[in-house]
Amino acid sequence: MMDRGVGSLPETWVSSSKLFRQHILNGMLGSEEIRRKDTDMQRKIQLACPAPAGSTQGNRVTALRWARILRELGYRATLAPELKGNPEVLVALHARRSAAAAAEFKRRFPERPLVVALTGTDLYKDLTEGNRAAKRSLELADRLIVLHSQAKLDLPKAVRRKTRIIHQSVRLPKRLRTPAKNRFDVCVLSHLRAVKDPLRTALAARVLPAESKLFVRHLGRALEPRLEARAIQESKSNPRYEWLGERAHPDAMRLLSASRLLVISSRLEGGANVIGEAATAGVGILATDVPGNRGLLGARHPGYFEFGKTDALAQLLWRAESDAKFYGRLLASSERIAVAFTPQSESQAWRALLNELAL
Repeated sequence: MMDRGVGSLPETWVSSSKLFRQHILNGMLGSEEIRRKDTDMQRKIQLACPAPAGSTQGNRVTALRWARILRELGYRATLAPELKGNPEVLVALHARRSAAAAAEFKRRFPERPLVVALTGTDLYKDLTEGNRAAKRSLELADRLIVLHSQAKLDLPKAVRRKTRIIHQSVRLPKRLRTPAKNRFDVCVLSHLRAVKDPLRTALAARVLPAESKLFVRHLGRALEPRLEARAIQESKSNPRYEWLGERAHPDAMRLLSASRLLVISSRLEGGANVIGEAATAGVGILATDVPGNRGLLGARHPGYFEFGKTDALAQLLWRAESDAKFYGRLLASSERIAVAFTPQSESQAWRALLNELAL
């Protein structure tokens, strides 16, 4: 497989760009023609994303943000679940679910760069279980993207050399809320899927001391009917919990900023964007001690708990509410990592990756 190092643009692209600029200087092109030709000459990058348009699932959110970044960098970025047209680069989100698009791209354009972005499901389920489609995507890729530092070490040694870390950036809405003073509000921003263990925080809230003022608000789409029924029932029977269903991203960020804590209770994560959002908003974080969370929060983070352990989470919730010093440590941890999630950092990481591919 061709290993693309740092290099210059292809000669034909450079010469045509110079000719185009000369035509502009000579006044040969009108403004509309300039705009059209400039668009035609942009390098074409397709993002293959299995999540449909309108979805609020993490892969789709990531794909839309990356498309915007690529356009800001001067590329012509498009989104589609399967290979479309004649892109010069394919960025496949999800090694297994985008495997067909990745394989077709390499079959048709073997010399063009394929970039595969790995999700938590890829890293900690499909690849560990030996899924052939996911493994084939890793083999075909010229570059791999992971979203946290631990992920690179979790990959086979043979592919680490072509793996790059890109932290997901955060842009918060301008108008954010502040936490209420008479309650200890906690939020869960998680779709209802078994892998997310989405009701663990509600269960933990049930066993808190009577004097606790903690209340859990949960935003997320119901992706599994069984969990939807449980969330509805839990909202009715648990005085400390309310499931609010799916909301637009700005609404989710306002709820996050109005909370004292965010809880991430997942069995596996590939690098949850909500960690960066909470850190940037100055919200404390409690999270399961799994590689995807540890790779973003770091080894020093004080708010880890074991997956599925209601009592352990309840102890952390009560400690955060009742122990100001411990709560301060959680806030300090968020402040420490927030610098990794700036839009400038993510844009620079993409620029560096594309430079490696001579684009």
